[in-house]
Order: sequence, then structure tokens, then C-alpha cells
Amino acid sequence: MEQVKKGDTVKVHYHGRLTDGTTFDSSEGRDPLEFEVGSGMVIKGFDDGVTGMSAGDKKTVNIPVDEAYGPRDENMIMEFPIDRFPEDMKPETGMQLTMTNEQGQNFPVVIAEVKDETVLLDGNHPLAGEPLIFDLELVEIVAPKSRIIMP
Repeated sequence: MEQVKKGDTVKVHYHGRLTDGTTFDSSEGRDPLEFEVGSGMVIKGFDDGVTGMSAGDKKTVNIPVDEAYGPRDENMIMEFPIDRFPEDMKPETGMQLTMTNEQGQNFPVVIAEVKDETVLLDGNHPLAGEPLIFDLELVEIVAPKSRIIMP
């Protein structure tokens, strides 16, 4: 049987959970995730996990922090003046926002704490610092599309 290798496009059903058993994502009830192996579309540990699988294979992979979303970075926690929020917005812990940096790039942040004068914003990925467990089922290795190359 054909085995997954770098460059293949695959379809995978998955169930992702934390080490305490809490589910953080799943493809259950949805189409399988389709991605190109080795392209950076998914975390390294997920890419490595499907490599070598054949259609119909199932397995569980344990992904360490450095092959998932990396360690938490305290430099990604910013203190932001509360008076710079829009007047009609009441900042609350857990609220998800989008900020823009000096280069005009948008990035997600979560309000970690609301103080009297400032708000602590956390720009870390929500799963940063967490080892992850994925139950994987390789549904299909997608056949490459035929291409006609003109001279």
C-alpha cells in the first residue's frame, strides 16, 4: 500500500486532546482535514504523525510542546492602557481581540487580566506550552492532479 510522504496531499480525520483528556479540536461531523504534508500547513508533530501511514490506518501520536505550538513566551504578554480601548467596549478576561503591529500585520490576543488602568494581553497561541495528543485516521492520499506544461 502507498504510504504518506512529504509533498503528498492527504485527508485525515483527527481528535485532538490535552494530556488531561480535554478535547480542543476534532474533525468529527465535518469533512476530513486536507493538507499537503511538509508544507507547514499543520504543526510539525501532526505532519510527522501522518508520514508513513496508509489509507485506512489509525494511530495516536503524542506531540511534545516543541513540535506543537512551542513554549509560552512571556514576551508575548503586553500591558495595554485601558483608556485606548473604544469607549463602547468593556474589556473582560478571556475576550479575544485582534491587534495590529507596526508593520500592519494583524495577530490575535486574549485578555489575560483587567486592571484599573491597564489590560494584560496575551499573544501566545492558546495551546502554547501544551503537549498534545492526536488520534489520527488517514482517510485518503489524494491523487495529484494532472498538469499539462506548455513549452
